[in-house]
Amino acid sequence: MTKNYHFIGIKGSGMSALALMLHQMGYHVQGSDVEKYYFTQRGLEQAGIKILPFDEKNLQADVEVIAGNAFRPDNNIEIAYADANGISYKRYHEFLGTFMRDFVSMGVAGAHGKTSTTGMLAHVLSNITDTSYLIGDGTGRGSANAKYFVFEADEYERHFMPYHPEYSIITNIDFDHPDYFTSLEDVFNAFNDYAKQVSKGLFVYGEDKELRRVTANAPIYYYGFKEGNDFIAHDLLRSTTGSSFKVSFRGQELGEFKIPSFGRHNIMNATAVIGLLYTAGFDLNLVREHLVTFGGVKRRFTEKVVNGTTIIDDFAHHPTEIIATLDAARQKYPSKEIVAIFQPHTFTRTIALLDEFAEALNQADAVYLAQIYGSAREVDHGDVKVEDLAEKIIKKAEIITVDNVSPLLEHPNAVYVFMGAGDIQTYEYSFERLLSNLTSNVQ
Repeated sequence: MTKNYHFIGIKGSGMSALALMLHQMGYHVQGSDVEKYYFTQRGLEQAGIKILPFDEKNLQADVEVIAGNAFRPDNNIEIAYADANGISYKRYHEFLGTFMRDFVSMGVAGAHGKTSTTGMLAHVLSNITDTSYLIGDGTGRGSANAKYFVFEADEYERHFMPYHPEYSIITNIDFDHPDYFTSLEDVFNAFNDYAKQVSKGLFVYGEDKELRRVTANAPIYYYGFKEGNDFIAHDLLRSTTGSSFKVSFRGQELGEFKIPSFGRHNIMNATAVIGLLYTAGFDLNLVREHLVTFGGVKRRFTEKVVNGTTIIDDFAHHPTEIIATLDAARQKYPSKEIVAIFQPHTFTRTIALLDEFAEALNQADAVYLAQIYGSAREVDHGDVKVEDLAEKIIKKAEIITVDNVSPLLEHPNAVYVFMGAGDIQTYEYSFERLLSNLTSNVQ
């Protein structure tokens, strides 16, 4: 008998990906959510998956319920109804922890870069063999015949603790989510606990001093640019069309690899993928072949051209991610002015990392700031304003509103990089409309 799944909060990035994957595996899937449009729902609609308003009637006796982490009895009628009537449900990460036991599972964790790395690993492996995967940008693919399962492991609130993968990559450890983690040591302890649950091979960035402290019950393989790592990327060639590099493993040359993406961080992501798949016994010629065709993931250096103007959309919402994104923009557009439009995400993160944000944004040629995007989970907004960040940026940082993005037009030879995890895309769309109107007026 085919299982029926109901997702409470199906538009969430992880939830929508899981719903798509289960649908493609032949299960009956539906879900509920708010009416507001989210980019994740497009794939659900294309797959014919029902998206319903929140309603107690959605919880029929024959459905297995998976609940998004944002929803609680005090803010969601379905959760409240389930609790009051003894209807069981699993949170996303609890369901996933049980689900992955049926596969050879490969996780990707890290403070930054996990979505891009998960996407790259999933792309390469699914082109080599039957693979199901979940990516944090809302992409999921399922196959009833898959032996392998690739997934993104999120550290927030230690959600990755139900996971016991055979293999895992950890890209880095950094202080983030200050609304939950109390310190860098607290973050480290979470990743260290997760690392101990990996059974066959752990692949960590060897130039991250926190990751060098990690202990595990499986062999640890270090990857990086420098001597002292197991997998070393060297002979880098970064151009306006992508990056090429060679990889060696403990003195043995594994050959040259090419990726159509930009920034040193993407070379490291690729080296981690190469290391994992080499250790797991896959043909490196196939790995090499499919790395070249990886087109990236949603909202990670996503480019479009509007009337001759290049716009980049990126999820970067932490100083480390901002630096990586701006580095990638400079690699691809060395002769252009790099204009950063950044929206701080959460008041707690802005307070905790104010100086680091300013330092990162100084890597751009010009900086524009949107108002801080507060999270529903933040009770206390603290005493911080976007003006406080503007004052710390060495380059003149101008604050813009979604209704007036015209100051951005002051850069005739620029690439515009919109960054943030809130509603920064509304500013981007406003700028696109402005560019279109300018062209119409000229005509």
